[in-house]
Amino acid sequence: MMTRGLRLTRLALHVLRGLLTVALRFPFFTPARRRAAVKRWSQSMLQLLGVRLHVHGEPPRDHAQPAMLVANHVSWLDIYLINATLPVRFVAKSEVRAWPVIGWLSAKTGTLFLDRARRRDTVRINHEIAEAMRGGDVVAVFPEGTTTDGSRVLRFHSSLLQPALLAEARVHPVALRFERDDGSLCVEAAYDGDKSLGDTLRLIVAQRVIHAHLWFLEPLPVNAAHRRTLAETAHRAIADRLR
Repeated sequence: MMTRGLRLTRLALHVLRGLLTVALRFPFFTPARRRAAVKRWSQSMLQLLGVRLHVHGEPPRDHAQPAMLVANHVSWLDIYLINATLPVRFVAKSEVRAWPVIGWLSAKTGTLFLDRARRRDTVRINHEIAEAMRGGDVVAVFPEGTTTDGSRVLRFHSSLLQPALLAEARVHPVALRFERDDGSLCVEAAYDGDKSLGDTLRLIVAQRVIHAHLWFLEPLPVNAAHRRTLAETAHRAIADRLR
């Protein structure tokens, strides 16, 4: 097993390699090659952190059909779990854009940023999400609006599901859970409460191994009458799976 210091050193080198790839090579990559690079980089990231990914169910495969992933939110690791399986575009709060390194990487790899302090910004972001899905991108949202320790699923805010109706996209509920070797909830992986990014990172690298489970659940019908219906149905499916 790698020591914490060695893990952190290797992680720093991996992040540096990612920054150089995005800065110097991404401008010349095709969209397909970018997605492949993001997938490989995310898989290596999880491996360096001692996170073993267990994927259940089938992610969306047909890019001719607009698709949106709707997931519960536990950790900043959630992004890498999903990207290690299916590279997507995420929707994040605008504050993430200002984070050192991660904010720049997120912007350059296609993250869409929402300014939650401006009510009218929801209209803008919804149209951007719908256009991205119509253009063939899969978009992932975390409609709880915050993170938890993974023991519960908070109420879903339905506003971010509006683009699924606009683009007639198929909504794929995704359930995320982090476990220790004995199957108990690994709360150390959670980026919740008063923890900083650094706090969570230190707790993660202190674990011998973390088992991350990612369930792709049955997609929801495209013809839902209202975004609230979509939000409630997705919430129920994820909460039932995690129970």
